Amino acid sequence: MGVLEQLAEALPEKAVVTDQDILETYRYDRTDWITPGFPQAAVFPTTTAEVAAAVSIAAAHDVPIVPRGAGSSLCGGSQAIDGAVTLCLERMNQIVEIDAIDQTVTVEPGMLNADISSATAPHGLWYPPDPASKAFCSIGGNIATNAGGLCCVKYGVTRDYVLGLEVVLADGTVIQTGRRTIKGVAGLDMNGLFVGSEGTLGIVTRILLRLRPTPAGTSTLVAFFPTLGAAGNAVAAITRSGLSLSLMEIMDRAIIGVVDDLAGMGLDRSAAALLLLQSDSPEPLRGAEVEQAATLCDAAGASYTAFTADPEEAEALLQARRLAGPALETHGQVIWDDVGVPRSKIPDLLGRIEEAGERRGAEVYTFGHAGDGNMHPTFLVRPGDDDARRRALLAFDDVIDATLDLGGTITGEHGVGSIKAAFLEREIGSDNLALQRRIKQTLDPKNLLNPGRWL
Repeated sequence: MGVLEQLAEALPEKAVVTDQDILETYRYDRTDWITPGFPQAAVFPTTTAEVAAAVSIAAAHDVPIVPRGAGSSLCGGSQAIDGAVTLCLERMNQIVEIDAIDQTVTVEPGMLNADISSATAPHGLWYPPDPASKAFCSIGGNIATNAGGLCCVKYGVTRDYVLGLEVVLADGTVIQTGRRTIKGVAGLDMNGLFVGSEGTLGIVTRILLRLRPTPAGTSTLVAFFPTLGAAGNAVAAITRSGLSLSLMEIMDRAIIGVVDDLAGMGLDRSAAALLLLQSDSPEPLRGAEVEQAATLCDAAGASYTAFTADPEEAEALLQARRLAGPALETHGQVIWDDVGVPRSKIPDLLGRIEEAGERRGAEVYTFGHAGDGNMHPTFLVRPGDDDARRRALLAFDDVIDATLDLGGTITGEHGVGSIKAAFLEREIGSDNLALQRRIKQTLDPKNLLNPGRWL
C-alpha cells in the first residue's frame, strides 16, 4: 500500500487532500519571490495522535514532511517541497486550558497569535510577543521561528514564554518537554532546542505558555526626524537612559509614504524617519517615561514630538507600523529582510542599508524594532521592471554582509529558512554548524522534517 493510501486509511475522512487546485494554495507562504515545489498531498490533522500517525507513515515510506501553520513565513520556511507531504496544522486551533492562578495557557499550534490574548483577557492576562502579523500568524509558526514583535524591547521573544511543548519526532514518537513550574533545571533545555528550529527537529502539537497581567494602560510617543542619523542617535540616547519602554519602533521616509498612501493618516512625509515609543509602566511613571523620551528625541534633533494616553489614538499609531508590510504588498512583489545588530550599531546599519539601495539601484524601505536592534529592510519589485529582482537580491546580500560586519545576526525573528542558509556558517562558525547538523541527524536521521532549510 502506498503512502497516500495508508494516510487515507489511518486518518479521518477529508484529512488527506490531493486535489491539485487545493494543493496549489498550500504551496506558497509569504516568501512569494521564490518558487516552491509540488507536494503529493496535504494532510490536515486535528489531534496529536493524527500528527504522529501521519509522520510515522511518511517516515516508513521515506517521504519528507513540511510542517505548516498559517503560511505566513517570510523566509521560505513553510513552502512546499517536491514529492513531500505538507502537514497543515491550521485545524489544531483550540485553547486547551487557561490557568489564571499559575498565569499559563495551553494552546494548539494552529491558534492565531492575537486570539491568545483575546481569550485570556477576561482573566486579566496577556501574551506579550506580538509580531506585526499577529492577526494572521499562528503560535506554532511563532514557535518555529522564535518570533518577536513590537513589545520585545521590554518583554522578550517567544522562547521567553514557552514553559512546555508536546512534540512529534521524525519517527512518530511523541515527547513532552519543559514543565509547569517557573523554575526547573532537570535535564537539558529541550524547549530551547525546539523553539526556533523551524520544523526541522520535530512537529509541535501543544504549547504551554507563560502569561503576564494585562498592563493597566499605555502612553505613546511619536517623533519625526529630519535625518536617519538623528533618529538613530535618539534610539541610542533612549537606550542609554535605561527607560523601561515597552515599544520602540522606527519607520524611514519611504515606508512612511506608502503607509500614508494606504491609510491616509496625515503622517509627515517629509521626515526622514518616524520613531514610535510606548510605556506601559504604572502611572505616574508611565507619563514620566514618555516625557523623558520626548526630551531625548528633541535633544537628538527631532522635528516634531507628541504623546498621547488615549488608547484609540495609540492604536491608530501602532496600526501605522503594522501596515508597513501590507502597504508595500499593494505596490508589487516584496522581498523581506530581517537582520539584527547591537543597538549601538543601529545608526551605522541604517546608513549601510541606504547605501546598499543606492549602489544597487534597488527600492528599499526600512522599518523595524529599534528597541532591540531588529531591522526589516524590505525591497520592492515593481511589476514590469524585469531587472528589479536581481538588483534587490544584490542589495539584500549587501545588507546581510553589512549586518555581519557590525557584529549582528542574519535573522532576528523570521528565521533562516531556505533564503539565508548560505550565510549561516559565517555567523555561527563551521564547528558550531557541524554540531547542529549532528543534532539534526540524531533526531531526524532520514532528513525528512522540512529538508532543504537551514540545516
